[in-house]
Amino acid sequence: MMNKKTMLSIFLLVAIVSCQTQRQLAFHKDSTKSFEERAQFIVSQMTLAEKVSQMTYESPAIGRLGIPEMNWWNECLHGVARAGTATVFPQGIGMSAMWDRKQMFKISTAISDEARAKHQEFTSRNKRGIYQGLTFWTPNINIFRDPRWGRGMETYGEDPYLTGELAVQFVKGLQGDDPKYYKLIATAKHFVVHSGPESERHSFNAEPNDFDMINTYSPQFEKVVKEAKVYSVMCAYNSYKGLPCCGNKALSDLLRNDWGFKGYIVSDCWAVKDFYDKGAHEVVATREEASAMAVKAGTDLNCGDSYPSLVKAIQQKLITEAELNISVERLIVARMKLGLFAPKGDVKFEKIPFSVVDSEVHRLLALESARKSLVLLKNENNILPLNKNLKKIAVIGPNANELDVLLGNYNGFP
Repeated sequence: MMNKKTMLSIFLLVAIVSCQTQRQLAFHKDSTKSFEERAQFIVSQMTLAEKVSQMTYESPAIGRLGIPEMNWWNECLHGVARAGTATVFPQGIGMSAMWDRKQMFKISTAISDEARAKHQEFTSRNKRGIYQGLTFWTPNINIFRDPRWGRGMETYGEDPYLTGELAVQFVKGLQGDDPKYYKLIATAKHFVVHSGPESERHSFNAEPNDFDMINTYSPQFEKVVKEAKVYSVMCAYNSYKGLPCCGNKALSDLLRNDWGFKGYIVSDCWAVKDFYDKGAHEVVATREEASAMAVKAGTDLNCGDSYPSLVKAIQQKLITEAELNISVERLIVARMKLGLFAPKGDVKFEKIPFSVVDSEVHRLLALESARKSLVLLKNENNILPLNKNLKKIAVIGPNANELDVLLGNYNGFP
C-alpha cells in the first residue's frame, strides 16, 4: 500500500495538472484576449508532434487542450458538395454567364446557409469528417482560355475583370457579414497561372511575362484579397518561374506583403509530393525537404501526407519549430474566426435552421439562376422560339443523359 506521503504527492501532482488544464481552457475561451493571443498561447502548450498534426487537412483532436478533430476539406463550387442533399446551382461557367453580381451574392449566401446548417447537424451527432466542416475550397478563379482544359467549367471564364467581380460577391456571400466570426471560410484557387493542360500540371513550369501576370493571371486574386477579404488561398500544382507554387515564397510574399492577405495558405491536394516525386517537379530529393520548403514558403496547411515528415525535418535542421509555430497559429486563429471555440450562442450563424437545405426558396433561386445563365449562341433559320406544335426534341451527344456530367462535378444531390 502507498504511504500517506506518496498519496499526498500524487494528489498534488493531479491537482497541478488539473489547474494547468483549466488555465489552458480558460485562456482558450477568454474573450478579453484577441484570437491571435489565444492561438499563440494554445500553440505554446502543444508538443512538436501535436503542432505538426494540426498542419494536415485531417487534423486530429487534442483533448487536453480542448481542440476537437477537424477536416479542412469541403467543397461548394455551385452548391454544398459531397455532403448529401443540397441545392445545386448552375456550374461556375454557367453562373458567370449570368453577368450578375447580385445574383452571385444571393447564390453564395444560400450555399453558406446550407453549409452552416449541415455543419451544425453533423457536429450535433459528433461528426467532423471530410465534407462536414466550414472551410471550403472554392471559388476556382483561374482563367479559362483553352477549351481543352477539362476543369475550365469550374471557372468564371476567360476574362479577369468579370472573374474578379463575380468572385468578390461569391466570397462575400460565403464568408458572411459578421464583424467577429466568419460564416464559412472561402478559398481562392489555384494560385497561380493554373489553367491546364491537366496531364502536365504536376511538372509544368509557367513563365508568363510581367504584363500577362499583372493583367491576366493575378488581378482577380488581388481583387478577392483586397475587396472580399478572402481568408484562404490554395496554391497551384504547377511551378511558377522555376519553383512549385506551394514552395514559392515570391508568391506568398505577393499575397501577404503586397496585397495584405491575412489568412492561411493551403496546398492543392498532394502538391507538396510533386516537389520530390519522380517525373514531377523534382526540385528536392526527400519528403522532409519538400515539407520544409513548403512551410518556409508560407504554405500553412497540407492537403496530402507530406507534412508529418516535418518532425524529422526539424531534427535534420531543415526548418525550425519557431517557423512551424507561425503556420499553426494561423490555422488556430482561422478556427477561432469560424467560432469553433466560441461559447454557445455567440455565433449568430449557428441559428440557421436545417430546413434551409434544399428549401423551396433555394430551389427557386437555382431555377432563376439557371434561366439567367442561358446563352443563345446562334438562332439560324429562326428555330427559336420553338414551334408549339413540336411533338419531340432530340438532345444529342455522349453526355446528353449522363447524370454525373450534368450535375457538373463538385456537386451536391438535388
